[in-house]
Amino acid sequence: MNRTTRSLTRAALIAALYVLLTYFLQAISFQGTQFRVSEALTLMPILFAEAVPALGVGCFLANLLAGAVWYDVVFGALATLAAAFLTRKLRKNIYLAALMPTIFNGLIVGPIVYFEFIHAPGTAVNTGLLLANMGSVALGEVVVCYVLGIPLILALKKLGGKLFSETV
Repeated sequence: MNRTTRSLTRAALIAALYVLLTYFLQAISFQGTQFRVSEALTLMPILFAEAVPALGVGCFLANLLAGAVWYDVVFGALATLAAAFLTRKLRKNIYLAALMPTIFNGLIVGPIVYFEFIHAPGTAVNTGLLLANMGSVALGEVVVCYVLGIPLILALKKLGGKLFSETV
């Protein structure tokens, strides 16, 4: 299998895993407090460049299939794409790289979730609740990235030669 086919296949698998994990764990993947297990995959750009677009596509499809509002589908996917891009850039420091999904999801997805599930249309924005929701989303992201994501990446690095060899 040539390198392009292998990269495309790997990207498709990453996107599909993101969609499946998010869709089947919807109860903890959405709402005000999120623990989106699929976000552990946002560290995959540390290992593979093709994971960057794969994560954007995976997030877009997961949100779309789960029935999220349009701005969650679009801006949630863009937040994941931006975080994945910076995760790739910072791949030499896994702990700093893992902060990128936390920052982007807290700053972008936090307000999305607030306006989608908490804020009543036509009422004033409750800044305290908005900030609390941003913190809640960021906290869920920290847990997923550091407790699940970093061990996943370290395990994949350890298996590297066996798991990702060019010979099938």
